[in-house]
Amino acid sequence: MTTFRIEHDFLGERELPDTAYYGIQTLRALENFSITGIPINTERLFVQALAYVKKGAALANCELGVLPAPIGEAIVAACDRVAAGEFDNQFLTDMIQGGAGTSVNMNANEVIANVALEIMGHPKGAYQYCHPNNHVNCSQSTNDAYPTAFRIALNNKLVGYRETLGALADAFAQKGVEFQDVLKMGRTQLQDAVPMSMGDEFHAFATNLREELLRIDDSRRLIDEINMGATAIGTRVNAPAGYPELVTEYLRRITGLNLILAGDLIEATYDTGAYVQLSGVLKRTAVKLSKICNDLRLLSSGPRCGINEINLPPLQPGSSIMPGKVNPVVPEVVNQTAFYVIGADLTVTMAAEAGQLQLNVMEPVISFALFTSISYMTNACRTLRDKCVVGITANKAHAESLVRNSIGIVTQLNPVIGYEASAEIAKEALLTGKSVHDIAVTERGLLTQEKWDEIFTFENLIRPVFMR
Repeated sequence: MTTFRIEHDFLGERELPDTAYYGIQTLRALENFSITGIPINTERLFVQALAYVKKGAALANCELGVLPAPIGEAIVAACDRVAAGEFDNQFLTDMIQGGAGTSVNMNANEVIANVALEIMGHPKGAYQYCHPNNHVNCSQSTNDAYPTAFRIALNNKLVGYRETLGALADAFAQKGVEFQDVLKMGRTQLQDAVPMSMGDEFHAFATNLREELLRIDDSRRLIDEINMGATAIGTRVNAPAGYPELVTEYLRRITGLNLILAGDLIEATYDTGAYVQLSGVLKRTAVKLSKICNDLRLLSSGPRCGINEINLPPLQPGSSIMPGKVNPVVPEVVNQTAFYVIGADLTVTMAAEAGQLQLNVMEPVISFALFTSISYMTNACRTLRDKCVVGITANKAHAESLVRNSIGIVTQLNPVIGYEASAEIAKEALLTGKSVHDIAVTERGLLTQEKWDEIFTFENLIRPVFMR
């Protein structure tokens, strides 16, 4: 039979099942905020980071003599268990909520307090021995504990994302090597331009994405700055002297991150510029990734009536009515992921702008937007690499035939016969269907076969050398 305990806050009393480690304020949040249906425990690193913050605070408070050692030790032990994932099912508040994250902070305070109480040999809810506010939240406010945990979680989440994005770039680079001797036509504005190596095309994809790794590193440095010890608005109210510096040092040791105490805690408590910067980086990468996927879909189009220079791995039947049709489903899903991330960037932008005076209360939706964007981008990069890029093959003979039969190769003749003559050849070739070679060499005799062969070697087509 389920037993219950009674807890109270200044709004009144509520009954909670004795199996619950969360308390009355978490219960109220569960009743008030049914928005996404996604609880904070879906972001495992966020729950872990909340435990890190509470552990760092307890250690600093014990050292400064504002928290009794037995209580502090129990809190630290409880935080270790929470950080290890033992109580993830108790972190149930919705990712989007009012109150600037107070419900998340109190969810952590209550769970840790009740775990600490059990460690100390007391029943859940016996808060006179370890109180969620007085002890677990000692020298803190939601306004410094929540963003500090958020930044720690972001930092750790970006590590996995960076590795996955790097692996995708490496896969493109490997294809660049594999396709180095594949001659193909480059295109601008969807029209034939000049020849190139397919290897160079794929190497450029790799370069394009590797640039984003540096932007991730820049963003991580910005979110290394924390406001722990600012308490309510940055004035350090209710925090003992030396606490901000000491808790920051403890958090550096606990997390292994290069965390830095903000120089101006009032500014740091309301500023969300680092989130805007990170969101912009995610959007920039999403735009690049979507463009690459557009290219992959175009290059694989057909197969008989499109460009058909590459083959994407066939993963599933592409139609319920057209037999044999195979669609570029992985680039398509990555495109859609990119659209979501681009939209989430606008959410972060508007939420950051909506901050007022000494606090930005919209940080929960910023955290939701950034956590989901990083998760989805990580999944998209992994999917694109594993289920698409590593299995791409080149239609070498077809790609080269497109080059040899194209009008675009006439550009190579500009330095030899001049632009006007080249333009005339292109015009005639377009109207008659004749090859550039036949018009320039056989019919008009504008250059010899030997000169033609010199100009149109594979190497000179992909690495043009100026010649007359």
